[in-house]
Amino acid sequence: MAMLSAHPAPVPSRALQGILCVEIGMLLFVGQDAMMKSLLAIYPVWMLIFVRSVVTVLVLTPLILWLGGPHRLLTPLWPLHMARAFLFASGFSMFYAAFPFMGLAEVSTIFFSAPLITALFAALFLGETIGLHRTAALVVGFVGVLIAMNPAGENFSWVAILPFFCAVTYALSQIIARRIGERESTLTVGLYTLSFAGLMILPMGWAVSHLIPLGPETHHLRWDMSVASADALPQLALLGLVGMAGYMLLSRAYQIANASLIAPFDYTYLPFAAVLAYLLWDERPALSTLAGMTLIIGSGLYLGWRELRAARRSDDTPYTAEAIFVPGSPLPAQVPEDEALK
Repeated sequence: MAMLSAHPAPVPSRALQGILCVEIGMLLFVGQDAMMKSLLAIYPVWMLIFVRSVVTVLVLTPLILWLGGPHRLLTPLWPLHMARAFLFASGFSMFYAAFPFMGLAEVSTIFFSAPLITALFAALFLGETIGLHRTAALVVGFVGVLIAMNPAGENFSWVAILPFFCAVTYALSQIIARRIGERESTLTVGLYTLSFAGLMILPMGWAVSHLIPLGPETHHLRWDMSVASADALPQLALLGLVGMAGYMLLSRAYQIANASLIAPFDYTYLPFAAVLAYLLWDERPALSTLAGMTLIIGSGLYLGWRELRAARRSDDTPYTAEAIFVPGSPLPAQVPEDEALK
């Protein structure tokens, strides 16, 4: 009797798995931000950020308790987490506050100057060396940011500064994340950042709504934390779950594949956002936005290519990065100090 030999199905490489996780995660984050943009017509930004944090905490807390070490609920690094939570809350409240005034592609393009600002801060605060190639790429990227903001244009508004301020706060949070390093797990960092950001957003929202005169165009900044109707709860829960799923997928990507290979795929958020904004709201980015987006993506891809060449690591032995770089994500990918691009 002939025996049939079963051959196991080929397992996709770590690199391919990581890229797939990044791409699916980016789609989820674009969907999350599209939901935020739509829900801002009904709910204030403070409430949406708070609800998203609550949903995430409800998922992460039992997960940490179930998995145990290295994940932990109590940590001596809490001062660093508090600082990151403050930056996260203040920065992304500005990011989402710009949504009613600007297109999703415009806001996202300006925000994605954060990796460039992070590299600059790393040189200033961490003493990292920026070589000629990285300097040139950073200059090109910042030129792209200026073109996207178009401060000399007739349609320029102070609102365009909000996503840029968000990029600055996010870059600062990345510097703190480098200080945390691998002393903390992804789940613990996510729990502390999101939970305390949700608490900090409440006094921030109260202060903004009571100290700044608000008109009809800033209705999304009002102080209104009333209980949502039963019909709205599934939509609000979906907002938190989609963001949570995207976060976990991006975390997984950086844990199974080289961050230097994965990081450039973060920029696919920008074309995804532009396409979805066109389909949902018929938003057509200005030529200046598209030109700036092209320069920002190009400089980011070039830096990623240089990182990949400098790393010289096998895909089978990736280092673990603690998470991702996307709007709303608690922690960026980390690169070992000795492999920083010179």
